[in-house]
Amino acid sequence: MNRSPLHDLHQGLGAKFVDFGGWEMPVQYTSVLAEHRAVRSACGWFDVTHLGRFELSGPGAESSLLTLTSNNVASLEPGRTQYTLLLNESGGIVDDLVVWWWQPERYWVFPNAANHDRVMAAFVAEPGCSVRDLRPESVLIAVQGPEAPTLLETLLGVAPKRFRTAATEWEGREVRLAGTGYTGERGGEVCVDPDTGERLVEALVSAGAKPCGLAARDTLRLEAGLPLWGYEMDESTTPIEAGLDFAVDLRHEFRGKTALEAEMARGVDRRLTGFVLEEKGIPRHGYPVRTPGGGGTVTSGNISPMLDTGIGLAYVSPPPSGADIEVQIRDRWVPGRVAEPPFHREKK
Repeated sequence: MNRSPLHDLHQGLGAKFVDFGGWEMPVQYTSVLAEHRAVRSACGWFDVTHLGRFELSGPGAESSLLTLTSNNVASLEPGRTQYTLLLNESGGIVDDLVVWWWQPERYWVFPNAANHDRVMAAFVAEPGCSVRDLRPESVLIAVQGPEAPTLLETLLGVAPKRFRTAATEWEGREVRLAGTGYTGERGGEVCVDPDTGERLVEALVSAGAKPCGLAARDTLRLEAGLPLWGYEMDESTTPIEAGLDFAVDLRHEFRGKTALEAEMARGVDRRLTGFVLEEKGIPRHGYPVRTPGGGGTVTSGNISPMLDTGIGLAYVSPPPSGADIEVQIRDRWVPGRVAEPPFHREKK
């Protein structure tokens, strides 16, 4: 099983570990609730070294991104990041990616951990591309929360704005970071060599940033309504169904475009829908849901630490036209309401 180069440091901080896609990663340190609330109210950091990442460069780099992904990297400029999707010919989501654009002909691509090799291979096959796996030479640290930008500025001298990149030096070593994350909070993700990463994490802890595990990262992303590959999306799910049409730009040709255009013309039979329960109960993956006009299945659900009630995402067919929804939890139907994420900032 793979381990982060920061594994011993995590052990020293009291981490409990879990197998996450073939990686032994911290699932929590103290309590999931405390870690979740620290990110919402102050600052927490996560080791996300298990995530995929590779450098894409060469004269064919831009054209390969345009050919393989649904968003339009040509609409950006160096120093920006972009969320995009790798699709199959039917418009299904092979993976969702984040691209960091450093300079002409040089990008960093971040796939999901489970899809790293497959996604990287797709770009290796494109003409004019040079691909370098960044995982063996780096760690990836997410610093998240309302106080995260100030902490990054204090430690590193720079805190990139949302969806922007930055490069700097810290203790004589190169540090690259971007204003990205998976919690719905401000902050950034920092990519450095393992030795520098260990010292940086120690500095984060000394500055008061709370160590957080992947369990809190999941409750944070759910509370923010952020989809997870393998749950809210897979190769049988299209961006339109998943509410990810913002990551589809039809002004260029890409794999799956024809299928998406046809789907847009006819409409979707189901749509990813957020909900908040009105009574006690914990919605779980796979639980049935029903509305006055149809039904579906929970893809992700849990108790919101900020709302202290059940929240979730579900595919509902047909897409609901009203606010009423129920979730079957064991032998009873628990009432709820359709809600637009982020749930903890919902405007009623």
